[in-house]
Amino acid sequence: MGILHSEIKGRPSADQDKIVIGHRGAAGYLPEHTIAGYALGYALKADYLEPDLVMTKDEVLICLHDIYLESTTDVEQVFPGRHRDDGHWYAIDFTRSEIKELAVHERCRSDGTPYFPSRFPVGESHFAVPTFAEMIALVQGLNESTGRNVGIYPELKRPAWHAQAGHPLEKELLDVLRAYGYFEPEARIYVQCFAPDTLHELHRMEPELPLIQLISESQSSAWMWTEKGLDTIAVYAAGIGPAKVIIEADPTVVNRAHACGLVVHPYTFRRDQLPDKYPRFRAELEQFYFEYGVDGLFTDFPDVAAAVLAERRKGV
Repeated sequence: MGILHSEIKGRPSADQDKIVIGHRGAAGYLPEHTIAGYALGYALKADYLEPDLVMTKDEVLICLHDIYLESTTDVEQVFPGRHRDDGHWYAIDFTRSEIKELAVHERCRSDGTPYFPSRFPVGESHFAVPTFAEMIALVQGLNESTGRNVGIYPELKRPAWHAQAGHPLEKELLDVLRAYGYFEPEARIYVQCFAPDTLHELHRMEPELPLIQLISESQSSAWMWTEKGLDTIAVYAAGIGPAKVIIEADPTVVNRAHACGLVVHPYTFRRDQLPDKYPRFRAELEQFYFEYGVDGLFTDFPDVAAAVLAERRKGV
């Protein structure tokens, strides 16, 4: 198995053990969930790379944050008549080969303007939607050629919706992980999801697979960061991935999670979406790593987080 619960539960990480998770690759620099973005995240010293996963019509897991295609691809131009009545182009309505015809661009609003205007220019290059298997092959190939051991950190998106559509995600995920050796002792793997039921099912199917319970800041998720909620999560998961505002509001969440044997990996840290309280991006990262004591974090700018940790380890 990749990271056994016995190796990570029951102790908070020392500075040497803290990790950088490349959010959707290196989304601050290249369009999210592209092979180029994952490769850059690897080069920028991420310890783990995060692919969000959805299913195609022919039951192939692809790397995409949404169940829809229009926010990050040119599907509206390539397949103009393939949207549903609600106006969305659903990934599950397209085969892998059809999705390979699409070009990925920086995430845009419905009017075509990018969410982050200072990032990679829309339409200035060509990127494709990768399959999960292609993403893994890239990471494992780079591990072989560089001697590093960078892990993967997949998230299952909308699993109940996929199941209702007749395309459950869990078995396909485990089949791919098994095919690529992620149940071997040296493998580095976490699997994350917002849905407790899905994580319970994965824990039942593969009890030693390290799972992360994602936690949003919504009131419906508030039970998860209570003492009882954290105890409940510790039964099936190795850690939590809370929205960073949860920790900002109550930093004791980190220590309480550690007391339950859970690692803490908050999301999402962006240099171009910096909270007003921080004078610079590095200050926010330092606060979370060293004052709040988180074990890792998701960031669009993995090079900055890696530099913060490297300087701390060197005593700079």
